[in-house]
Amino acid sequence: MPTYETLPRFTRDLEHLTPEQHRRFRRTVAAFVNDLRTGRFRPGLRVKRVQRAAGIYELTWSMGTGPAGRATFEYGAEVHPGAPHVIWRRIGTHDILTGP
Repeated sequence: MPTYETLPRFTRDLEHLTPEQHRRFRRTVAAFVNDLRTGRFRPGLRVKRVQRAAGIYELTWSMGTGPAGRATFEYGAEVHPGAPHVIWRRIGTHDILTGP
């Protein structure tokens, strides 16, 4: 089972999402966790490296009306052998990429 932690900035960003944006993120994370288990991300999650930020990735999804939702993350040291450990860094819109 993959493990995770959140940075304080992610937690602050999360507080600014609407309840609908929270719901969409939770649904996206469920798919993300399933894909972590298989080692292959489905195209709809749009997981890719953040340019000019070594080791940082972004996950993009629809937040309904308005700009797409994004969350940045990195991989940390495994907590359980063989299980990926994700460190969530930021969440919001494209604007978070200025300080991923």
